[in-house]
Amino acid sequence: MDTESALPSATTTPSRALATEAVHAGRDDLAALGLHAAPIDLSTTYPSYDSRAEAERIDTFATTGARLDGPPVYARLDNPTTARFETALARLEGTASAVSFASGMAALTAVLLARASAGLRHVVAVRPLYGCSDHLLGAGLLGTEVTWTDPAGIADAIRPDTGLVIVETPANPTLAEVDIRAVAHSCGSVPLLVDNTFATPVLQRPVEHGARIVLHSATKYLGGHGDVMGGVVACDEEFAAVLRRVRFATGGVLHPMAGYLLLRGLATLPVRVRAASASAAELARRLCADPRIARVHYPELGGAMVSFEVYGDPHQVIAGVRLITPAVSLGSVDTLIQHPASISHRIVDEGDRQASGVGDRLLRMSVGLEDVEDLWADLCQALSGEEPGARSVSARPARTAAGSAPGARQGVR
Repeated sequence: MDTESALPSATTTPSRALATEAVHAGRDDLAALGLHAAPIDLSTTYPSYDSRAEAERIDTFATTGARLDGPPVYARLDNPTTARFETALARLEGTASAVSFASGMAALTAVLLARASAGLRHVVAVRPLYGCSDHLLGAGLLGTEVTWTDPAGIADAIRPDTGLVIVETPANPTLAEVDIRAVAHSCGSVPLLVDNTFATPVLQRPVEHGARIVLHSATKYLGGHGDVMGGVVACDEEFAAVLRRVRFATGGVLHPMAGYLLLRGLATLPVRVRAASASAAELARRLCADPRIARVHYPELGGAMVSFEVYGDPHQVIAGVRLITPAVSLGSVDTLIQHPASISHRIVDEGDRQASGVGDRLLRMSVGLEDVEDLWADLCQALSGEEPGARSVSARPARTAAGSAPGARQGVR
């Protein structure tokens, strides 16, 4: 069978260790095809000399949303390259299927439209969420009605027309954590969607705790190099079939080149996340002991994200970094820092933003793969408003004989 005729299945291989799956999932057929690297299929359309059979296949897709047997028909229905990425991500998240989109917001939009198509337009959501997710839910652009609540209030907020409960854990940008299993119990029969962008399947697999839908901005850690945009939803096959029909109708497809880069990014995902997480934990420890820092947010789950509140001017810190890149987004191999109240959450109403913990002195840092000492030196000079190179070697926090900074755990959340 050639590379154009097979769309790999997420359930064809027994469960393997996550690091192994990251390297091999979506690629299991390559050796039999005489290939080592996954091919890129850039075709927008595919020839077929049997139009009657083609009509039957299109009818099947239109009514069921199931992936078509045999060769592809048109890139808006499916593509072999993006299908490999979907297969791999589904296996990493432990779901039967995954459906990819042009961006994380396109993926969330498709989920909301899919639930609305069943007459379920009400959503229960817990803040904070990514700012554009918050805006999409609250602005009424899709006819969605949202009830904002805390995790304890989810059960009381659910109505007969509730189609979805949405949480993000760890949350953007405060890194607040939600007990997924407890929230799933509160949801009853209503599907729970967990935005797993920050944690990735390396640190948590929400379906193992009762979530039914897992959302990723694949632009972030799944791609991992700041050079590809995409989104993906991991779920059961029944919901995936609905999402494919929404994707076909609305056109928010993932480009094959993006699918190729995302599949390649998954191969190093465990290594990147674990290495960056180790540096993030160390930076969080040092920031906790720094008198210029009012509060540090770092999840018990771990991860490569650190948020912290400064006593001084956060904009001065943004302007002062030299090694760290002052930019929106996250999950790249290089370290990024941004001011959520000005950028990622600017679109959220100020009162709602403040109430959910996104204060004006909060900075969010996505830790990359640089040496932690270089990152700390850059943070120190930016926090002090010094020119690069002006700080002495005493930038490191004092250590006890056991090798830890005094009071390092105080204020970590």
